[in-house]
Amino acid sequence: MRNWGSEGVIPVPDPPHRSVRPGPVIDESRLEQLIDEAQTALPVELPALANQCAMAVGLDTAQIYLADLQQRLLVPLDETLEPLLVDHSSAGWAYRTLSPRVAESDASLMVWIPLVDGAERLGVLGVGTVSLDSVLMRRSRMLAHLFAMLITSKRAYSDWLAARIRTAPMQLPAEMVRAFMPPRTIGSSRCVSTAVLEPAYEIAGDAFDHSVIKNELHTAILDAMGHDLTAGLTASVAMAAARNARRAGASLVDVVSSVDQALAQWLPDHFCTGVLSRFDAETGLLRWVNCGHPPPLLIRKGRVLAGALDSPPQPPLGLAGPLAPATRQVQDTELEPDDCVLLYSDGVVEARDESGGEFGLDRFTDFIIRSNAAGERPAEVLRLLIHAILDYQGNQLRDDATILLFEWRSQSR
Repeated sequence: MRNWGSEGVIPVPDPPHRSVRPGPVIDESRLEQLIDEAQTALPVELPALANQCAMAVGLDTAQIYLADLQQRLLVPLDETLEPLLVDHSSAGWAYRTLSPRVAESDASLMVWIPLVDGAERLGVLGVGTVSLDSVLMRRSRMLAHLFAMLITSKRAYSDWLAARIRTAPMQLPAEMVRAFMPPRTIGSSRCVSTAVLEPAYEIAGDAFDHSVIKNELHTAILDAMGHDLTAGLTASVAMAAARNARRAGASLVDVVSSVDQALAQWLPDHFCTGVLSRFDAETGLLRWVNCGHPPPLLIRKGRVLAGALDSPPQPPLGLAGPLAPATRQVQDTELEPDDCVLLYSDGVVEARDESGGEFGLDRFTDFIIRSNAAGERPAEVLRLLIHAILDYQGNQLRDDATILLFEWRSQSR
């Protein structure tokens, strides 16, 4: 296959200001037939379907690439093709920046379009064409939107898609916890939440959760005792209990109480630390409960507000009998537009290099601030950060490392 990442890059054509030159004629009946077929197509049939859709709208080819679990590679759904590097290819540039990229080779072009489901980056669509104008560019984007929706709908039940983005065998505790976890990134134009978790294939007790209910963002980060299957089970039960209470309309304090009761009943003698929060994206009110976990961090205008989200200590989740808290204390604060809140597990700041030096809280927060200042999107900030933490330890984490970041965006952005 061609290595598009090493070829010349040309600008994406700007849309015309006055008239639009008609592009190649669309075979509407054929395109309608293909969209109908897409509803029941097997995931393994998507590569061929993408090519057929491309030809129906006047393009030559289309290739689907999905990001692997660690976001280092873009893996083609066509099993005859080779993966591309996220950090060193034109396709990867489109994925990292969420912007189209056009690469030129010989007499043909490859247009790389991000595949995005809402706020989550899925991968890229590579569209091959001999020539490119604003009409064909628009059609390429339409194809990317279509296949992003198809992939999202089919990955919920496809083990083939799940296996395709893995680069190593997954251990049973990690398989169990990942089955419960939501997409890496969720949100809207006003509020985005994104998270990463490593080691990708051997996690045990760490987990994250985020969900949107009307105008409220609900987040949680958990760190269960131990590093075995029981730790994974503890985190899974905690997530299930929180969701069960949340979906029944429970208050934040009742959600935390439900987690306490579920762990005490089903997994006595096993507990986890965690932070559960609820953020109102209309008013800016943040409410949270910290159960024996590192305190969240608030970043405002390029600096960490020391102690802004500290709270009196509370015991971990799941303690029973005389150790159980009588009631949980909910903290609240008012956020400002463009504030970022960071939840993290201790494995992040306690990561150590070969000499025993810690990655540390200062290095952690400085990385976030510098990346934000450079204009990186939240999901890309965390991708780069978790890779920096892995590199710091020689890709051998001594403890799970989980980070969740959410940002309240101003109306003007």
